[in-house]
Amino acid sequence: MGALECRAWVTYYRREWLKLLVASVGLVRAGFGMSWPRTVWGAWLVLRANQLWAPYPDNDPDGARLVMERFYRLASRSANEPLDCAEAARLEVDWWRAHREAQHGVGVAPADLVDAVARLYAFVYERPFDEVRPAAALRSEAMVVSDRWVAEGCDLASPLVAEERALLVRSYASLLGAVYR
Repeated sequence: MGALECRAWVTYYRREWLKLLVASVGLVRAGFGMSWPRTVWGAWLVLRANQLWAPYPDNDPDGARLVMERFYRLASRSANEPLDCAEAARLEVDWWRAHREAQHGVGVAPADLVDAVARLYAFVYERPFDEVRPAAALRSEAMVVSDRWVAEGCDLASPLVAEERALLVRSYASLLGAVYR
């Protein structure tokens, strides 16, 4: 999952949308275990939400949230697990917002970003906030590394990509431990 998410972030920032779709297929399949048709549809929704979010500063947060709500509805139905999909999508886009503000120096403290990710994890996985916060902290640290990589020009050969990937792998390992604790 961590390696796939790293690939998704790299392709997102390079605006390589087809490659992002491929990475999203892998993420959705590994993360949600949906059938292949649902995986492809879910990956398309994730891509669309990311495209709506991507333009800076004139993105479409409401559009991204609505598309992510559709994604969470698909994931919830596929897992046969009830979920407030509107709230999950709101929390998802909220951490995107917190990251964007931190990335552009708009007064978001690092702890605010960690907390935004942890709120999503706690809600979606129905785990105590304190149990998922370490995974959120590692993911947020990976975002900081990714932001440095972006600021340095998005070079695929940069050692920052490997550092980001390692942090994301550790983040997912921590999340897995929290979910199955």
